[in-house]
Amino acid sequence: MFKKKDRVSSGVNQLDQQLGGLFIGDNVIWYDDAGSLASTFSFSFIKESQKRNRPLIYITFDRSPKKLIEDLGPMAESQYLTILDCFTHGKGDGSEVFSKFYEKDGAHWPFQIVRVNDPDNPDVVSDSIYSLHATMKGDVRFVFESLTGMQDLWGGEDAILRFYSRACPRLYELETIAYWIMEKRAHSERVRASINQIAQVAIELSISRGKSALTIRKADKRKPDVLNSPLIYWNDGTDVVFEMESGKGGTIDIGGRVKEIRKRQAMPQKEMAALVGVTPSTISQIESGTIYPSIPALFKIAQVLQVPAAAFLKEQAGSADRVVFSGGTPIGLADFPKQDIIGYRLCPPDFETDADPYLIEIPAGKKLQAHFFIHKGEELGYVLSGSLELKIGNRVHRAGIGDVVYLTTTLPSYWKNTGNETARMLWVKIMK
Repeated sequence: MFKKKDRVSSGVNQLDQQLGGLFIGDNVIWYDDAGSLASTFSFSFIKESQKRNRPLIYITFDRSPKKLIEDLGPMAESQYLTILDCFTHGKGDGSEVFSKFYEKDGAHWPFQIVRVNDPDNPDVVSDSIYSLHATMKGDVRFVFESLTGMQDLWGGEDAILRFYSRACPRLYELETIAYWIMEKRAHSERVRASINQIAQVAIELSISRGKSALTIRKADKRKPDVLNSPLIYWNDGTDVVFEMESGKGGTIDIGGRVKEIRKRQAMPQKEMAALVGVTPSTISQIESGTIYPSIPALFKIAQVLQVPAAAFLKEQAGSADRVVFSGGTPIGLADFPKQDIIGYRLCPPDFETDADPYLIEIPAGKKLQAHFFIHKGEELGYVLSGSLELKIGNRVHRAGIGDVVYLTTTLPSYWKNTGNETARMLWVKIMK
C-alpha cells in the first residue's frame, strides 16, 4: 500500500523552498567541487535534526573525532549525536596521537562515539552502521564524510560503488535520511553517473571567481523550478545566504555593506586595504560593486571590521528586534596612535541606528592635534571623568564631569586632557 513520505527540513530555508524539502528515505549526494563547501550544509542539517530531537549518526573517514567535535562546536553537546569513527584506524593508521583522544574524559562525553577497528573492511563498516541504527528509534539521520575518504581507504571506485549501491536502498527502506559527501573532481564520470542514478537528490557545490554556487541536479518526485540552474550563495561557516534572498532584484550589495560598515568604523580605505592585504584600489572596486571579493578576502574583511561575514550578505531588517548585545569593541580613530586615544564602539558595526555611540578615552596630559572623528553631521559628547580642553576657531572651551559637548560642522583644531587622570566621554555621532 502506498505510503506518503513525510517532508523534513534541511535546515536551510532557501534550499527547502527550491528543493521542496527532504523526504524521509532520501539519500542526498553532495558533489563538492572544492572539498570544503558541503560542511556548512551538513552542519545545518545536524542542527535542524537536533532541534527536532532526531538521532543522527556521523560517519567520519576524513576528520579525526577531536577535529570533528571542535568543528561541530555546541552541536557536539547533544545526546542525539553518535560519531562512527572510521578515521582513527583508517587514515589515522592507529597512531597514538589520535588514539589518545579516547583516554580523556570518555565517560563524560554527552554524545556517543564508536571506534571502528577495521574500517578498511566495507563489511565491518556496514555492520557497525546497521548495529547502531538498530538501537535507535524514529527517522534516524546520517552524514557520510565521505565517499572520497572511503575510496582512498578501500582502494578504488568499484569498492565505494558496491557499498553505496547496497546501502542506499537499505537506508531508504529503513526510512532514514542520509547525506553523502564526495569531492566531485576525485571521481570519474562513470562513478558520478552511477551514484546520481541511485540517489533521490543530487546537489553540486562549486566555486568560481569568488562566488559559490549550489545546483540541484536531481530531485526525485519533486519538480524544482531551478533544476540545473546555479544558485549563488555565501556562507560564513555557519549561516548560508542565497543571492535571491536579498530582495534587490537577485543581487546583494556586498560592496555597499562593506563601505557602510567601514565608514561606521571610521576606518579609511587605505588602512583597511593594508590590514586585508590588498591595494586601496581593490577595496574601492569592491565597495563600488565593480568586483566581488573572493571568499577568503570577504572573511578577512569581516575579521578586520570585527563583524560576521554574514553581515555583508543580508539585510538588517531584524536589527530593530535586537535589544541586548555585547559592546565595547575597540576601534582605530583616524591616524592617532593608540597611546594618545582609545575608542570603543558600543553598538555592533552592523547594527543600524540613527545614533552611533562610542566610549572615548584620552590619557592624562595627551593633546590631539585634530578631532578624533571624520564625520559630516552632528555629534554629542558627555564627559564621564577627567578634564578636557578643546579649541574651535579662536575660542578655547573647557569641559568637566557632567558637561555636554555639542559639535556641528565646525570641528575642534585640538583636544587636550588637562587633568591628572584619563578623561572619558560617552560620544555619539548623529547619523541622520
